[in-house]
Amino acid sequence: MPHYDLVIVGTGSGNSILGPEFAGKKTAIVEKGTFGGTCLNVGCIPTKMFVYAADVAYTPSHSAKYGVDEELKGVRWRDIRDRIFGRIDPIAAGGAEYRRSHEDNKDVDVYEGTARFTGHKELRVSFADGRPDEVLTAEKFVLAAGGRPVIPDIPGLTEVGYHTSDTVMRLDELPERIVILGGGYIAAEFAHVFASFGVQVTLVNRSGRLLRSEDEDVSARFTELASERFDVRLERKTVRARKTSDGVALDLEGPHGAETVEADLLLIATGRKPNSDTLDVAATGVTTMDSGHVVVDDYQETVVEGIYALGDLSSPHELKHVANHEARVVQHNLTHPDERITADHRFVPHAVFTHPQVASVGLTEQKAREKGVSYVTSKQDYAGIAYGWAMEDTTGFAKLLADPATGKLLGAHIIGPQASSVIQPLIQAMSFGQDARSIARGQYWIHPAMPELIENALLNLPLD
Repeated sequence: MPHYDLVIVGTGSGNSILGPEFAGKKTAIVEKGTFGGTCLNVGCIPTKMFVYAADVAYTPSHSAKYGVDEELKGVRWRDIRDRIFGRIDPIAAGGAEYRRSHEDNKDVDVYEGTARFTGHKELRVSFADGRPDEVLTAEKFVLAAGGRPVIPDIPGLTEVGYHTSDTVMRLDELPERIVILGGGYIAAEFAHVFASFGVQVTLVNRSGRLLRSEDEDVSARFTELASERFDVRLERKTVRARKTSDGVALDLEGPHGAETVEADLLLIATGRKPNSDTLDVAATGVTTMDSGHVVVDDYQETVVEGIYALGDLSSPHELKHVANHEARVVQHNLTHPDERITADHRFVPHAVFTHPQVASVGLTEQKAREKGVSYVTSKQDYAGIAYGWAMEDTTGFAKLLADPATGKLLGAHIIGPQASSVIQPLIQAMSFGQDARSIARGQYWIHPAMPELIENALLNLPLD
């Protein structure tokens, strides 16, 4: 039974912890899948590379309003796919090889197998090739085992076959029709990708709005725009899934009774859940929330001394930039036990890379109401700034919430072109405690650039 100073489970952000600071320490890293974790292999990076190609493919559909007549001649799906994974796969393979054999890792043992706790700080690793299990013990553990797609309990689903975000990007051929079950960010991004490549997209969602966790005005606008582009079925319960001669059918119940949607391919995009159950963290004394996320304190430490957790396993945000931040915190706390630092989750931004883009940080208006927080709001349309005229954008806007007493921002929400970039000055302002008037008047804003959207939204806030 090998004993280690440190064992890390997961090679996403957890892989970045092992640096020169651990030279001379006996360490191990365990990975059950592909090195690099969700973001590199099946998440943020490949999806955004597909989204960029989709943005290019979508351009001809609305170029005429600029006086430019364009035509999409075709989409070479395999070329798109292979460009993306031809770059990503070697990075994953190189990361694994570096950990296995580079001289920098002479004190690191790599276990490529499925890990599960079987006792207090006792981890059993099983191997797919039939080798005997190994049981590892350690003084300290870092749990960074990520999450996996949620598969809803729908009769017939297993028999018909389906894809998730983990598999759908590796298709050999584009389907003619796809039905996407879900209405969150994964569904929104893949709907844009496949529709841009000429696939007929049907979105089936339980609630009455898409992206319903976003600010209500943003969610309503996105739902409106998506309904113009896709076949959107809201407030639908999926009763069963059936095989057809051409693919799959979903029998639904909705506001107008029973109905059926058919497609060549089914994509399940109903969210993700942490791998705390497959890791059986309870066996080592680690606790979880009702959602399955591992409970950690401000130092990213679990209730078991010496066991830390980070990323999608413990963070309801489930964002790579959060996991990277938490990994830096954990690395510091492991190497400076007498000078530990806390993670900063005050102002965590996120973006949805669909069309149009959506970005958000801080409180939504509905959350502010629920919490009883005093606030004022403002809204600025892209159509009201010069660069918005250039883009002929008539649907995008920025919405801000601020404290009427201090003028400090409480939340920011944008739907429109490059929202994920345009929001950054507001993230900075909130993180450093700047008030709206100071941000708006204390610096130059390039005219007529897109950030004037932010300048005007700040100035529109009804502050004394």
